[in-house]
Amino acid sequence: MPRSGRSYSRRRGGLTACLIGAAFFGALGSSFLYGYNLSVVNAPANYIKAFYNKTWQERYGEPIGAGTVTLLWSLTVSIFAIGGLVGALTVPFLIKIFGRKGTLLLNNVNAAIAALLMALGETAASFEMLIIGRFVIGLDSGIALSALPMYLGEIAPRQVRGSIGQFNSIFICLGVFIGQVLGLPEIFHQVSGTWIWLFAFLAAPAVLQLCVLPFLPESPRFLLIERRDEARAEKAFQAFLGKQDVSLELEEVHAESRAQNTVAAVTVLDVFRNRNVRWQLITVIVTMASYQLCGLNAIWYYTNGIFEKAGFAKSLIPYITLSTGGIETLAAIISGLVIEKIGRKPLLIFGFSAMALFFGLLTIFLNFQDRYSWMPYLSFASILALIASFCSGPGGIPFILTGELFEQSYRSAAFMIAGTVNWLANFAVGLLFPFIQEALQDYAFVVFMVICVMASVYFFFLLPETKSKTFLEISQSFAKINKVSDAPDQELEDVLSAKARSSSHVFMYL
Repeated sequence: MPRSGRSYSRRRGGLTACLIGAAFFGALGSSFLYGYNLSVVNAPANYIKAFYNKTWQERYGEPIGAGTVTLLWSLTVSIFAIGGLVGALTVPFLIKIFGRKGTLLLNNVNAAIAALLMALGETAASFEMLIIGRFVIGLDSGIALSALPMYLGEIAPRQVRGSIGQFNSIFICLGVFIGQVLGLPEIFHQVSGTWIWLFAFLAAPAVLQLCVLPFLPESPRFLLIERRDEARAEKAFQAFLGKQDVSLELEEVHAESRAQNTVAAVTVLDVFRNRNVRWQLITVIVTMASYQLCGLNAIWYYTNGIFEKAGFAKSLIPYITLSTGGIETLAAIISGLVIEKIGRKPLLIFGFSAMALFFGLLTIFLNFQDRYSWMPYLSFASILALIASFCSGPGGIPFILTGELFEQSYRSAAFMIAGTVNWLANFAVGLLFPFIQEALQDYAFVVFMVICVMASVYFFFLLPETKSKTFLEISQSFAKINKVSDAPDQELEDVLSAKARSSSHVFMYL
């Protein structure tokens, strides 16, 4: 009898094969592709520019101008963010029609189209196909970075919701790392024409997701609250939780549904108008803006220059760059392992505070880099520390929080707002950082240091901890700051009391 009690206790809040499978394959065909496309364009850059020149000359009988090739290359890189913004704006409509899992599956069509366009662009002598392909894969990423965190947050028990949510961040980092690995000379071969296979690879994760995800359940919360399909919701809970009796979980979702003003998905305008979610909205905007404006993307502008000044041979730089992707992935995995013990708030505060510290040190080291031969190594160490600090919390928790801070009816609109802020801030950093760097030189990172400090202060004073809380409990945490009634919902109290009684019965057998 004691053994069965312990087993039941673990299953109630633990990980199951179905849950891990959904998180793994959901992230593989979604956030992995986003990370991969952040890094994969770096290795073949010169070959793509040569392809632009060759195609231009064949069409117009003259070499392409330096300004034109720069414009086309800039468009190729930046249109990824524009596609991401468009994708984020479409999510509420796709989610409403196809559901969470259905949207992820449908999104694989974008990945397949992008892979075909970019892989066949050289054969068709069309640089337009490559540019359009980058837009389509950006569209894929914009949808994925909203639909996946929403799906993961709704299928995971609250005791492991943060760890499951970190699959999104881990696979972004893993995608960046694999993009760096496939760009190595030994693999990439540095031969004209082979670069198309780097883009053809996009189809592989999408196909793997299509082979597995259809056999895994849809979000039970979506099925119960928005589809009113209790039978399928019960089966989904049973699969994800690994147990037959899911009556308490069903009642918790019913309580949340009854507590909402409406079961219909609200619009973005409704979210801005409703003072009951005012500070949740502000927190999501601050979090997603900080995620992009903290300066990590700008780090890549300096990396190669620092490595060269440190005396590393250019032929070794691609291998040294792998250390950044490796550190990024390792830090994200560690964060996923400890997030349920430490909590979201401490990891965010630590991550942004550590980034502010290392931005300050990097600024000092860059100013003395030409005076001491060993100083560039300290700059390199600061870059690795910055990346690790980012992935310890700021790199993944913003997506988790967006799903946690809002109840079901507000969630799709909240992700649309968060996605819009994310992609606009991403585009702003890429557009403005060269001007900031030109104006401030080695002091450019002071701007990001200030942003990281401000983010840490905001989270310290205004962000409640969401670890192991139900969505209704999280809403109650914001009641006081929103200046609305903070009286606990009676139905929620009844559900939590029932859970407490159930837990006490379990512990009697331990």
